[in-house]
Amino acid sequence: MQPDMMPTQTSLTQPPSVYAVLMAHTVGLPNDELFAQMIASQLDGGGALPSGLGLTQPDFSALLARHFPDAKLTLRYTEQIADPRALERDDILALLLEHCAGQDISEQWMAHIVTAACMANDHLWQDLGLWSREPLSCLMTQNFPVLAAKNVHDMKWKKFLYKQLCEREGINACRAPSCEYCADYLKCFGPEV
Repeated sequence: MQPDMMPTQTSLTQPPSVYAVLMAHTVGLPNDELFAQMIASQLDGGGALPSGLGLTQPDFSALLARHFPDAKLTLRYTEQIADPRALERDDILALLLEHCAGQDISEQWMAHIVTAACMANDHLWQDLGLWSREPLSCLMTQNFPVLAAKNVHDMKWKKFLYKQLCEREGINACRAPSCEYCADYLKCFGPEV
């Protein structure tokens, strides 16, 4: 996907990056930079999110209009394919929506985006198209603070979300009575690679 960019300055010798265009047109709302990273990564072939960050076309258009109102980007949108993991997806989405901070509509969009990224196979920050794990921690704390506060041992976020679902169902996914003794401890709590 290539955007059609219309820079505000005609004297530029090369077009600015999508990220720069978006950041130049923010209005100072929560999640501006996070959305800009995700959109720029998606347009550059990064991340694993479906078209429109996994949002419906009306929601994605609303996100762009609210967070980057004067950015001149034309983005192609393709309809979503039916998700074979719909039940799992619904559970994650419900968990996130229950824990929205309640400060901004973008939290609901973010819940849908994070849910879509959870269906992919890499670390959550990579699937979202974020540039490191740090913005993901910011995303979780800003949008889902009560849920994020439960991650006291800095567990990787995708594993943490699934662990929360297991705990709701009374399932202990760890093979040992305590995570500290589990053979998979480093897979859940070790550094991102």
